[in-house]
Amino acid sequence: MNLEIHDVKIDYPEGCNIILGQSHFIKSAEDLYEIIATTAPQSRFGIAFSEASGPCLIRTEGNDQELVECCATALKSIGAGHVFCILLRDAYPISVLNQIKNCPEVCSIYCATANPLQVLVASTLQGWGIIGVIDGFPPKGVESDEDRRQRMELLRSIGYKR
Repeated sequence: MNLEIHDVKIDYPEGCNIILGQSHFIKSAEDLYEIIATTAPQSRFGIAFSEASGPCLIRTEGNDQELVECCATALKSIGAGHVFCILLRDAYPISVLNQIKNCPEVCSIYCATANPLQVLVASTLQGWGIIGVIDGFPPKGVESDEDRRQRMELLRSIGYKR
């Protein structure tokens, strides 16, 4: 068996969030577009989906060309089929994640983050596939009472808790 593991650093614009997942059908890009456009209409976003059969193209959608191109670049770097990448600006993944998970074509979500991201990819003679992600950095400790207070204050200030 010829198996290698690669780490692929994913670069994306400052101020964006990325959602990386696996899907299984050519209509994924259009369905994901509809989900984001109707769930977070104020957002700017790009979507790319890599086919795993037929012409094996990276299909793209979105309302922000820079983000669409960044998604396509990320999928070229990853090199795996049936993967989708979404970049969001002016919206958080929490606003769209449940609707994305409920999309009939979506199989799984690898991450939804604004952190530095590396994708672990396994390669065989057949091709490449995602085996996991490195999302951000390792923990530095356990939160203090002051850290907890700041967390709760932040969530309330951005409207996610009352």
